[in-house]
Amino acid sequence: MSIHIINLSFAYGDNQVLRDINLNVETGEKIGIIGVSGCGKSTLLKLLAGLYSPQNGIVEVHGMCKPENIRKLVSMVMQNTMLFPASIKENITCGHPMSDEVIKQACDAAQLSDWIAALPDKMDTFVGERGGKVSGGQAQRIAIARAIAKDAPVVLLDEATSALDGDTSHAVLSALDNLTRGKTVVSVSHRPEILAGCNRIYRLEGGQLHNA
Repeated sequence: MSIHIINLSFAYGDNQVLRDINLNVETGEKIGIIGVSGCGKSTLLKLLAGLYSPQNGIVEVHGMCKPENIRKLVSMVMQNTMLFPASIKENITCGHPMSDEVIKQACDAAQLSDWIAALPDKMDTFVGERGGKVSGGQAQRIAIARAIAKDAPVVLLDEATSALDGDTSHAVLSALDNLTRGKTVVSVSHRPEILAGCNRIYRLEGGQLHNA
């Protein structure tokens, strides 16, 4: 599914974060955006995800401009993984009806199944407040499983490898590969090597996109 951003601007009060952003992403393309911390990368993704509404300009995903319609088309894996104080299963389904097979396939693809099988309560394991009872890498893979189960055509990655350590890096990278296969992807990072597989890479600086 294609994405079109036209003359997009956004500010927090007097802080102008994005200025006249224009970007076209074709179906199946993988686009990378690099920039320093605080440059507006996460804000841009939240606008693309329908979590924020544009103050000026247009964000269009598959011809849809209303944020509530865009949210149905997009899966997002964020830098600070959002887990609910609930079970692993509930964090994957987010209240949506899903078959056990869909959930199992999502866990397999997210490299979670072996870990879950070793837990006493399996899929019913409580993750704690804000995911406090699981590691950063495990929380990130639960978020990836959630995105895989949703099976949205557009995937947004916000520093999605931020929780990696030596033990989880391979598993999380494999999970991300399974999540993004065949999808339209926009990935942001401050690390150029993370974006190496993208079709195009841009630098976000001074509120504007530049060819990297």
